[in-house]
Amino acid sequence: MAGGLAALLDDIAVFAKLAAASVDDVGAAAGRASVKAAGVVIDDTAVTPRYVHGFTADRELPVVWRIARGSLRNKLLFILPAALLLSQFVPWLLTPILMVGGTYLAFEGAEKLWEAVSGGHGKAEQELPAAAQGPETEQKMVTSAIRTDFILSAEIMVIALNEVADEPFLSRTLILVVVALAITALVYGVVALIVKMDDIGLRLAQTRNGAVASAGRGLVTAMPKVLSVLSTVGIVAMLWVGGHILLVGVDELGWHAPYELVHHLEEAVHGVAGVGGFLSWLVGTAASALVGVLVGAVVVLVVHQVHRLRHRTAH
Repeated sequence: MAGGLAALLDDIAVFAKLAAASVDDVGAAAGRASVKAAGVVIDDTAVTPRYVHGFTADRELPVVWRIARGSLRNKLLFILPAALLLSQFVPWLLTPILMVGGTYLAFEGAEKLWEAVSGGHGKAEQELPAAAQGPETEQKMVTSAIRTDFILSAEIMVIALNEVADEPFLSRTLILVVVALAITALVYGVVALIVKMDDIGLRLAQTRNGAVASAGRGLVTAMPKVLSVLSTVGIVAMLWVGGHILLVGVDELGWHAPYELVHHLEEAVHGVAGVGGFLSWLVGTAASALVGVLVGAVVVLVVHQVHRLRHRTAH
């Protein structure tokens, strides 16, 4: 009896060690996958504050929380199962689906750019703070943010999936769940901090003295400008990420010329002493953004023409 109990305890210890090793492996793989998706994570962080801009202080964190919940729902309930099933049974569909998402991002970025340049149909609404436009505007902004997040989250999850494609199905699933939770917490934790920095500055200015109070007043003064800049960065990020998805996608589908051209341009400046790496990144980013602008502009033109035709038909 004692021997049987000892054997059972040994077996439990072995299983515990295996489970611990598996957890370590999942954590390490999730870390590698998250690093690979870091570029899109930065874009996601830059895009989101633009959807919170204009809300009163008491609604900022609730809006961020609603978008974060929507983002997690996107990743865990829709993107993760779909990505796993597609990778298991029809992996060739992942690239075309991502390219559709990239086209949508390019369209949204180009439309915002067009509205900013031409004073389009969104201008009247943007003159009022979002809070002054009522709950319908808040719902519209949250829905728009979650829709944009869906595309960026899909890109993040597919990049992570590609990094762990050789893992067994269960390990892949666990790794992607960890990536989804960690990246959502990181992105929306940073977004919450960004949008509340002015309130933190105000508290410091009111409750502290000397240099700390001055720093608080500086935060209060600077944050509206920072949020405005982030709003612009968010538009650029949509064009950049959308264009990059399309460049990589057409290369994977067999049309190599555009991607190879960008690669050659990156290599041409990579050897510049001291700043070669930065210049290479800048060239690649500019090329992706240019592709995003061109594709997005075509889609905007088509969509606007369709709207005009429908409007004429209705009248």
